[in-house]
Amino acid sequence: MKTMRAGSWGRPTLVRVAAAGLGLLIALGSAAQAQKNKGKDTLSGYDRSARATMVHPAIVYVSADDNAAHVAEVGTGHEVVVMERNGSWVRVFANTDAGDEQGEGDKPEFAEDDAPTPESGWIKDKGIVTPATPNGDAILYGMAASLEAQAAQPHPPKDAAEEAHMLYRRVADYYPKSPLAAEAAYRSADVRWQIDKADISTLPSAKEQEAYLRPQIYEGAMDKVMKLYPGTMEAALAAWDLLDNKLCGDWQGLPKCPELEAGLYEKYADHYPDSPKAAEALYNATYREGVLVEMYVVQDDKKRSEQAAANVQGLAGEMKQRYPQSDYAARAESIAYRVQQNIPVYGNDRE
Repeated sequence: MKTMRAGSWGRPTLVRVAAAGLGLLIALGSAAQAQKNKGKDTLSGYDRSARATMVHPAIVYVSADDNAAHVAEVGTGHEVVVMERNGSWVRVFANTDAGDEQGEGDKPEFAEDDAPTPESGWIKDKGIVTPATPNGDAILYGMAASLEAQAAQPHPPKDAAEEAHMLYRRVADYYPKSPLAAEAAYRSADVRWQIDKADISTLPSAKEQEAYLRPQIYEGAMDKVMKLYPGTMEAALAAWDLLDNKLCGDWQGLPKCPELEAGLYEKYADHYPDSPKAAEALYNATYREGVLVEMYVVQDDKKRSEQAAANVQGLAGEMKQRYPQSDYAARAESIAYRVQQNIPVYGNDRE
């Protein structure tokens, strides 16, 4: 998992990606053919060697002729099934119905029931990556990383995030033994997670105190990362993302939410002490304990306020010991100082 990791954990999140949710990713193969081939590949209904993905848009022609009529277009990251080759042309089945708004989390990508009929035609033999392509894992991963970086820009290209999501996913699907597979699987899940998170954050329900009162982000892809790559950095990062579905919206000035969240973050740091997010998790817990100091004061609960203050000092000391080089440790120390000086961490600090 060392190849091509530079900047992977410090990369920008996709909160600026404006998306109404992922469209249904391309579905390949008919139900009848899938039934015959279940023993080979229950996802596509075709032998894995016939599967391929595009690293650039391709026009599907009726025949292997530049002057032939166009059937459709296959976008970057979408799959085709290679049926035969003829010189510089390849005959494929490619479903290009990208207008379906049904999400991947609601229905498998290669669902047998109600699967759209694949478009059959010819495309130019270029930009087609298969499981047998030399260095195909690095090619797809590199393309996905470039698209992800573009998607994080203020004015990203259309569909850059969705294409990155699909290409990362192909790396894990096509090359499960690749050193890039675990990170690609996580990045694919994370790109989708950030898109859905940004989408949900625009809803009125995002401000609800209780997490269950807002739409939940689809967890299937993250769960899969944790199942397939237990004990890895990617599994720890997937667990971090999953916390989003448990956090409150608006605290509404009540201690219930920071109490809950402080516990969640402490538990995460204890369970994943080597995670790139462990120091941040402990800092988040420290901040929330600092918030509770003032909230309990407002409720005239001196005992619990004093306990929260003690928790702040304990967590700050723990961070200094465990993560001395982290900025989060210094930030936790500043919170501990403010609490010690009776300077509010939350609310109005003017006397």
